[in-house]
Amino acid sequence: MLIRLIKICFLILLTGCTSETIEMKYPETKKEDIQDLIFGKYINDPYRWLEDFTSKEATDWVDRQNKLTDAFLENEYQRKIKEDLKDIWITEDISIPFRRGDRTFYYYDNGKQQQSVFMMKDCNSCEAEVLLDPNQFSTDGTISLSDISVSPNGEYLAYAISDGGSDWRTWKVFNIKEKRDTDDVIEWSKFSYATWESDSSGFYYQKYQQPDEALSDINKSPQLFFHRLGDEQGKDKLIYEDKENPDFSWSISVPEKGRYRVLSIGEGTDERNFLSISLDESLNFVPLIDKFEATYRFLGGNEDTLWFFSNLNSPNGKILSLKINDGNFIWDEIVAEKEFPISGASVAGDKLIINYLVDTISKVEFFDLEGNFIEELMFTGEGTLSGFYGKLGNKVSYFEFSNFTTPQSIYELDLETISYKPYWQTEIKGLNIKDYAGRLDFYKSKDGTSIPIHISYRKDLEITSQTPVLLYGYGGFNIPILPYFSKTFYMWIKSGGVLAVANLRGGSEYGDRWHQEGMLLNKQNVFDDFAYGAKYLHSLNIGSPETTTSLGRSNGGLLVAATMLQYPELFKVAIPQVGVLDMLRFHKFTIGWAWESDYGEPDNQEDFNYLLNYSPYHNIKEEICYPTTLITTSSRDDRVVPAHSYKFAARLQELQSCSNPILLRVESRAGHGAGTSKDKQIDEIADIFGYALQAIKGN
Repeated sequence: MLIRLIKICFLILLTGCTSETIEMKYPETKKEDIQDLIFGKYINDPYRWLEDFTSKEATDWVDRQNKLTDAFLENEYQRKIKEDLKDIWITEDISIPFRRGDRTFYYYDNGKQQQSVFMMKDCNSCEAEVLLDPNQFSTDGTISLSDISVSPNGEYLAYAISDGGSDWRTWKVFNIKEKRDTDDVIEWSKFSYATWESDSSGFYYQKYQQPDEALSDINKSPQLFFHRLGDEQGKDKLIYEDKENPDFSWSISVPEKGRYRVLSIGEGTDERNFLSISLDESLNFVPLIDKFEATYRFLGGNEDTLWFFSNLNSPNGKILSLKINDGNFIWDEIVAEKEFPISGASVAGDKLIINYLVDTISKVEFFDLEGNFIEELMFTGEGTLSGFYGKLGNKVSYFEFSNFTTPQSIYELDLETISYKPYWQTEIKGLNIKDYAGRLDFYKSKDGTSIPIHISYRKDLEITSQTPVLLYGYGGFNIPILPYFSKTFYMWIKSGGVLAVANLRGGSEYGDRWHQEGMLLNKQNVFDDFAYGAKYLHSLNIGSPETTTSLGRSNGGLLVAATMLQYPELFKVAIPQVGVLDMLRFHKFTIGWAWESDYGEPDNQEDFNYLLNYSPYHNIKEEICYPTTLITTSSRDDRVVPAHSYKFAARLQELQSCSNPILLRVESRAGHGAGTSKDKQIDEIADIFGYALQAIKGN
């Protein structure tokens, strides 16, 4: 009865009731008197008990929160969006293909199953066949195929399984010719690829010690192993570890030709790395790069030359070659830094392929292996080009194009002539791209920095201050948010809203400079960039504070939460998803410590004081009316553990000074996002957009 009454009051509130009229009633939440003295400051943490998020007490609290939330989420907008999504989702789609010999591999999604299947074509004219169908892993689609690696000879497939969205991976091996699993099983792998040896005898992988609590224990001190096909995991050879540096992690690169192996050593999410090399099968590594000062990303190699992307003294990136001559190493810069940053580079066929970003738009250039310019890819569309994967021996590669209003198209690229032809076109039911428009604007942030923002909408939409606006951002970890088509964004535009995607500092849209201006003690720039994006839109009468929803995931969830607290007057609705929200304790769970490279170290006094100034959990004030808020997370998220969202929701519900609802939506059998089943994706999109549109438009 209480939930029904709250729902009725909520609907009245959305259609014009004042905040004094209605009082929201939330599930009772226990408070504890927990206070820490840190660097001379007393920090209250009354909801720390929710950090034990798998306990019965916490799960009972989540159940009560979900029941309350469910009462608000079902409405006419949600029902309409869900029906539309079911139609939109029934779309044939594939991933960018890649080749091993004459065989072509890709993922295929018919839109009807919970998970995409992994396909193979034996030759160009051959019919495609299903190699692996993850829909057979579980009845509800919550066990996913999280990664694959095909052996160089094309005879074996190493594949990783994720259970319920967890980052933990179990690797298995599939015999492609015999169409069966082998007995090979690798457990307790995380944040790891399967890197095959050149003779296909086995593969390298990164492993952690089995934790006591898989979803919350800190993950440190990984080990690099080699697994030989046919062996039990207990016989795998330890290749590398460093007990004195538990924060280090490992990856190994194997060239197509040559006896050397390249070991990359990194720390957390910092992209700078050390390099070591072994010149023979002994795997006795000697240092190549022993200073933690730049990124070195292996692109490919032959018997005597290796190619790397690097940003050493080049914030926009450059390409280096390393020649090996009788044990001597000779570095050479073969493609110098340019005006625009490199967003991707690969070696395929006898070409270096470099993808530049020009104000977030892709521009692809081809060079020979000595770094001499050949030509630019002539492509007319403006958006994101991606792919261009390959090996030195390949004659064909593939690439993809899309933007916010154009579904993906895939092209087959002749690496000898640099000509291409259509390979695949995704068709979305009911979508005519001529009916939609997009543009790239620039606005000034608080400090005067020019920020790009992509604005997309239906051409027939009359855009006014009453138009619903979805403002999306990320702003962190050197990750660019580039124009790409998603069914999520399309659904908002199709529903009569304007989509605005701001390219905030903290990403790599303008190289290392852009990242550095939005990290560590510059993090506040990111929140200001986002808020000033909303102000810019409102100044053009593209929506208003009464019609704008902010949305972001993970680091973007932090963005949304921090911005709604600092600039509550700019947003009608805030939706922080799987967010990092307790900035004083993020490093105490699973892989959270690795984010210190972007956020700073809570155990360092200067960083602590800066983090405290914007940490969402610690900056909620009881005298402020915050936007209508839907906080989303997943009970099995072992990357950004759900305790962040639980604690933030509890405190925001406690201190909210008006009747704008603060709701928590917790998904079960899901993790941080990757591998989420079709039905769960549809339910989430319908819930969050239906909730936002109900708040903006009412009945």
